[in-house]
Amino acid sequence: MQIYNTLTHAKEEFVPNEDKKVAMYTCGPTVYHFAHIGNLRSYIMEDVLEKALRYNGYDVKRVMNITDVGHLTSDADTGDDKMLKGAKREHKTVMEIADFYTKAFFEDCQKLNIKKPEVVEPATHCIDDFIKVISSLIEKGFAYEAGGNIYFDTSKLKDYNVFHNFTEDDLEVGVREGVEEDSNKRNKADFVLWFTKSKFDDQELKWESPWGVGYPGWHIECSCISMKHLGEYLDIHCGGVDNIFPHHTNEIAQSEAYLGHKWCNYWFHVHHLNTNSGKMSKSSGEFLTVALLESKGYNPIVYRFFCLQSHYRKSLVFSYENLDNAKTAYEKIISKVANLTSEKDSSDVDKAVFEQFKAKFNDAINDDINTSNAITVVYDVLKSNANAETKLALLEDFDKVLSLDIIKNAKEFAEKQNQNSEIPAEIVQLVEQRTQARKNKDFATADAIRDKITAMGYQVVETKEGTQIKKL
Repeated sequence: MQIYNTLTHAKEEFVPNEDKKVAMYTCGPTVYHFAHIGNLRSYIMEDVLEKALRYNGYDVKRVMNITDVGHLTSDADTGDDKMLKGAKREHKTVMEIADFYTKAFFEDCQKLNIKKPEVVEPATHCIDDFIKVISSLIEKGFAYEAGGNIYFDTSKLKDYNVFHNFTEDDLEVGVREGVEEDSNKRNKADFVLWFTKSKFDDQELKWESPWGVGYPGWHIECSCISMKHLGEYLDIHCGGVDNIFPHHTNEIAQSEAYLGHKWCNYWFHVHHLNTNSGKMSKSSGEFLTVALLESKGYNPIVYRFFCLQSHYRKSLVFSYENLDNAKTAYEKIISKVANLTSEKDSSDVDKAVFEQFKAKFNDAINDDINTSNAITVVYDVLKSNANAETKLALLEDFDKVLSLDIIKNAKEFAEKQNQNSEIPAEIVQLVEQRTQARKNKDFATADAIRDKITAMGYQVVETKEGTQIKKL
């Protein structure tokens, strides 16, 4: 299995520290708001990575943090605490905000078939772990107290810029609009491990520490949660490409200073989802969430399929036109597979053909998680002369990694077709017209068509699987 390692800027054969066992860490969400679909692209591709490892016979233990304290709006350890910002926005406590948006995040993950990690740990559960590691860093001379806060001293490292893909300008906090340089820092790259001097008088979450009442910095959280559950040696660390600097750079600095040896061997970074106007964010343009896509009539699995059509190391441009193209392609696959389910007979799976296509799929997925080529293999299977049993067995096997619900949705589609075959063509046509009116937000016309359908003795019911027609 080949994986591109951001640390070495090269595609490398994946070799875990322990035979057939993988320690995998994923940077989790800061739960101050809903995750937008750009955030969720990273989690989809990390999910594919985990499932690809399992597909290859590895025993994966995956850990994810939940950031419910300490993440400020600026990478330079300044700005508002994101959790406090969310609490003020909604007139709730920080813990109420954290609980609500953690649940919302995992509900979105479930809709996108993203497997929940074996361990999910909120930062607020690990205060003692943070204090232990920070105390050790001070004792070893890697951290210092200034202005009431505890800082990591990057000048004590031989090589801080370990990823070597950002410039000195990235370290200049002053280049960020609205950000003031922290005068307590000895070096411009130093970062906060523990805050005791906060500019927020109403900061809710604070704990006793050897350095006074305060709260942890963002970067220390991931290092400690990873080491707590996965030990001193990490195989793969995942995140979005925007985490490379400073977050992952700082994680490596503090973790290896604490441990005294190399911490993580492979770094897996997913590139941005952009709109036509640039990088997607919560503060610019339409706030694109899974719920919004659902309200517009899209099955969340269509968005997963949209992401899998592109390689994770390429920026992906989102538009409704592009999503519609993915929806059409996905529905064609489902339609073809639905026809296969009706073609099933007593034929056995052709083992030779099965192994041939499985090898092609494995080659694609093992080539740095090339989901685009893996989808091509799906099309190749459908176009092949293999019997229906073999095709269905292959698609079910591939879905262990792709998680596109191909067989499940095809069976539901076939059942719906059987139901619709008993419904007059005129009713089916009216339902299609109503669906188009709803898509165009012409709700008056949609309601009028619904009333006409009801008058003709039929009922239109909206379900998660789509529109269904029932005889009254």
